[in-house]
Amino acid sequence: MSDTTVLAGDFATPTQEQWETEVLKVLNRRRPPGTELTIDQAMKRLTTTTVDGLTIQPLYTATDGPALGVPGASPYTRGAEVRTGEALAWDVRQLHEDPDAAATNAAVLEDLRVGGTSVWLRVGAGGIAPADVSAALAGVVANLAPIAVSSTSDQAAAADALLAFWGDATDVAGNLGIDPLGAAALNGTAPDLGQLAAYVAKAAHLPHVAPITVDARVYDDAGAGDVDQLAYAIATGIEYVRTLVAAGVSAADAIAAIEFRVTANADQFLVIARLRALRRLWARVGEVLGVDAKATQHAVTSWRMITRDDPWVNLLRGTIATFAAAVGGVESITTLPFDAAQGLPNTLSRRMARNTQLIAAEESNLGRVEDPAGGSWYVESLTNDVAAAAWKRVQELEAAGGMAAALAAGTIANQIGTTVSERHKRLATRKQPITGVSMFPPEAETPIENLKVRAAQPVPAGLRPLRDSEVFEGLRDRVSGQTKATGTQPGVFLACLGARRDFGPREQFTSNVLLVAGLAHPSSEGGTADEIVASVKAAGTNTVILCSSGKVYAAQAIEVASALKAAGIAHVWIAGKKSEAGSDETDSVIDGEVFDGMDVVGFLSDTLDRLGVAK
Repeated sequence: MSDTTVLAGDFATPTQEQWETEVLKVLNRRRPPGTELTIDQAMKRLTTTTVDGLTIQPLYTATDGPALGVPGASPYTRGAEVRTGEALAWDVRQLHEDPDAAATNAAVLEDLRVGGTSVWLRVGAGGIAPADVSAALAGVVANLAPIAVSSTSDQAAAADALLAFWGDATDVAGNLGIDPLGAAALNGTAPDLGQLAAYVAKAAHLPHVAPITVDARVYDDAGAGDVDQLAYAIATGIEYVRTLVAAGVSAADAIAAIEFRVTANADQFLVIARLRALRRLWARVGEVLGVDAKATQHAVTSWRMITRDDPWVNLLRGTIATFAAAVGGVESITTLPFDAAQGLPNTLSRRMARNTQLIAAEESNLGRVEDPAGGSWYVESLTNDVAAAAWKRVQELEAAGGMAAALAAGTIANQIGTTVSERHKRLATRKQPITGVSMFPPEAETPIENLKVRAAQPVPAGLRPLRDSEVFEGLRDRVSGQTKATGTQPGVFLACLGARRDFGPREQFTSNVLLVAGLAHPSSEGGTADEIVASVKAAGTNTVILCSSGKVYAAQAIEVASALKAAGIAHVWIAGKKSEAGSDETDSVIDGEVFDGMDVVGFLSDTLDRLGVAK
């Protein structure tokens, strides 16, 4: 009797041809005879391209999966260390940034008491004052809880404050947060690379403390894609190692001094691939230097993906990102609170962020599994693609003089700007949707209670943080501002023609588009042209969108649109295509179209202008 169990062994293995047949059945189900897609056309339709140019195929097979290595062995794609089987295989690193030292101290102690395993303090402008670091950490047993600091304004002061808190202790762990290129990228200043060797020397007696951070968040916050975030992290690490070696630090000690701080977002497979690829590329850097290079990664859920509006959806985004970080095999995870875009977190949101990780570890048992995504043909192929694309970008940066030179020349800003431009097109057309903001927005917001206003921070002179949802939030702000100023919510009238079965789908689609900006959408159901005109006049708006089916449009659209224009309604649009009205008069009485795939941001911005809503 064999000891090997063959999963699905009783089922025949389907062929690719059988899969293709089923795909065509689905895609051609409602297509008229003679217009059916070929398999090449279907595959092209199902193939996607990421914002930074990676191609995602609709199907991966065994030929796409490379030979697997093993966890804990170079090049460490499958993990820097072999997991021990403990449920909590990573550090639950909670972020604290309240300038009130007493409040921060209470939150730090509470987090450590109920599941957090380490502390991260943001020190400096808008965060905890360097002089208050010891007070914020009062009561923390330093040799039990690793501590990391970061700063956007004074990294040296933050590092010195943490060293002062530790005093003469040597059995402590954490990170001093020295990242001169990250600070330069954010603040638009020249980097002080001399800090690197100085803080390696200051931490020489602390074997479990990484004095240097390569913080890729500054690039992700500004809009970099996954490939560029990885490339900039590796290129920065190379710059730091080169600088340290030139200062007399051994290559092995330089490698050991660095921790990578990276982001995790809701695109779980790309995140998993990027985290695995970072270890592989850093091992390659070590190979060139003749040393063993194991990348230590601290993943932070992406600030850029967090929405201010309908913030409860951020709980789901944070959960997916945390899952991806854990599967990707990082050493530490910070899950940002769901209300982070609205202010400093309250007790509930800090608890939810912390428990997201604890459930993933203790109840989902993610930490007990070695490289859970390993062997997936898709993940292995994607890891290869991300690694290859990022390494090519690293080589380009090195050929141009390195990361510091690229920042100074504006190369990094230009590359990120190209990615941001492409992403904004996808956001505007909702090809890249944001649930609760650009798709399925709520009618009204429920305020979150007990939030503290985030302390003001200087506007960065370098790379500017920009959340993906801000462009949509700006539209809502215009409408809410007008509503508060006038006492009346601006809106667009939906003239629904025919019976509900005719107009229902397009009415629902159009009302959701209008809700993206928070616009009111009064409507009429059926009725004559004169009755519709009367309803629009009563609503007091100058913009109308016709909603119905193509059949009803052919019979009524021109008559209703003409009556509206004759009555002085300035703007008449149609949900669908003008051609459905079937008349030569269409362009003279129907001004535009509302349809899936349109530029929603442009349409809503122009609509607010037409309604006289102030910017």
